[in-house]
Amino acid sequence: MYCVVMAGGSGTRFWPMSRQSKPKQLLKIIGDQTMLQITVDRLRKCKKTDEIYISTRKDLSTVIKKEIKGVKPKNIIAEPSGKNTAPCIGLSALHISEVDGEAVMGIFPADHLIVGHRAFEKALNHAAKTAIEKDALVTIGIQPTFPSTAYGYIQFDQDSQVDKLDAYPVRTFAEKPHLNTAKRFLKSEDFLWNAGIFIWKVNVFLDELGRHMPDLSNQLLKIGKRIKTRKSYTDIWSEIVPESIDYGLLEKAKNIYVVKSDFRWNDLGSWNAVYDELPKRKDGNLVKGGGVIIDGKNNYIQNDGHFTAVVGLDNVVVISTDDATLVVNKDNVEDVRKAVKFLNDKDRQDLL
Repeated sequence: MYCVVMAGGSGTRFWPMSRQSKPKQLLKIIGDQTMLQITVDRLRKCKKTDEIYISTRKDLSTVIKKEIKGVKPKNIIAEPSGKNTAPCIGLSALHISEVDGEAVMGIFPADHLIVGHRAFEKALNHAAKTAIEKDALVTIGIQPTFPSTAYGYIQFDQDSQVDKLDAYPVRTFAEKPHLNTAKRFLKSEDFLWNAGIFIWKVNVFLDELGRHMPDLSNQLLKIGKRIKTRKSYTDIWSEIVPESIDYGLLEKAKNIYVVKSDFRWNDLGSWNAVYDELPKRKDGNLVKGGGVIIDGKNNYIQNDGHFTAVVGLDNVVVISTDDATLVVNKDNVEDVRKAVKFLNDKDRQDLL
């Protein structure tokens, strides 16, 4: 399997730690390695991994080549600009098709936490077999453990399991639901969390792209010719309309399967997700760095030694860097993006 790690995101929900020059995937959020390095190392451990590619923004490619171990410099694909996941995956498919047009291609986010390597590798093996046997687009679904409103969901056909594989036809994709809807999803037992991991044969993917996203497909064909002659394709890339792979392709294609998996998974999409993964005191308080919490519970402080005191408050997140401090109620961590938008509107590039 040719593995592609998508590492071009900006990580705005992790401001002020995450910045344009060093976004979430290049931070040591969990443990003593960056999220991107953890992802690369996880894939290197898989027996059927042939090559690992990293797709990222052009401005991040230099630091990734310098800091990330285990990936050949030639396998770092630099996008001229961020265009969301469909163009990103399409560009990666072009590079892999130059090596092997019928290769199995796996796509992985750079910043997800996965615990349980055997179950993870088993899911990839089942997905690859399904992709080959069915000429299908395959995704990984996680057995939900609670009614999450932070994840997308995949509904699958329980009565049509692929022989000897944990794979099922996909009925539909669902966006992040309200709590009552998430509870119904869990009760029905035919919904899985969408892990954002995809596996398919390169030629099957490119054919499906041509069928459901013809404009993007035509632009990628032009870019492919430029790649072969090592000419710049920035002008063509600039004309591509940003689109997610979910909306642009997966919600339209017919031959889609999901592999049902039970490894522990967290997309680490917010400060709350990080808080959930780290050890806490009995009162639910967590201090990572310097600080104290008095007369409060379920609070999260993180800094690089800058002493922070929280007094008489519950359920707050306080993140400090040398030049900025974020204070947010846990119920509003998704709104950190609003602070980033404010800084953008005020042209405070020094804080972005």
